[in-house]
Amino acid sequence: MPIPIVNYLALDPQPHLVAQQCTACKAKVFGRHNACPNCFALDFTEVDVPTTGVLKTFTIVHHDAKGVPVPYCAAVIDCGGMTVMGNIIGVDPDPEIITRGMEVQLKTYSLGNDAEGVEAIGFGFEPV
Repeated sequence: MPIPIVNYLALDPQPHLVAQQCTACKAKVFGRHNACPNCFALDFTEVDVPTTGVLKTFTIVHHDAKGVPVPYCAAVIDCGGMTVMGNIIGVDPDPEIITRGMEVQLKTYSLGNDAEGVEAIGFGFEPV
C-alpha cells in the first residue's frame, strides 16, 4: 500500500492536500500545530485544500544536494487562499514555459519503493 511522503497529502478517495484550520480565526496551516500561529488558539479542524491553484512565484533550481536531479522548478502556489510550496512537474523547467499567474493542478507521483516494497508518493503541480 503506498504511503504519502508528507502527513498532509491524502491519497484517497482522490489525491488532495489537507490543512489544519484554526476554529477561532480560520487561519490554515499544514502539519500538526499546538497553537495557531496567527491567534494562538488551540483548536483546529481539518479542511481539504483545492487541488487547483495559481502560480504566484517560482525559481529554477540549478544547484542542489548531491543526487537531486537539476534543474527543477520550485514554486509557491495559491490554492484557494492557501499558500502551498511545491515543484512544478510535467513540463520543462524553463521560464519561457512556466509563468506567474498560470493555472496549475495537484499531481502525485512515485518516489520509489523501500526494501519491503512500500511505495512512497510525492506531489507537485502541473500546468492545466
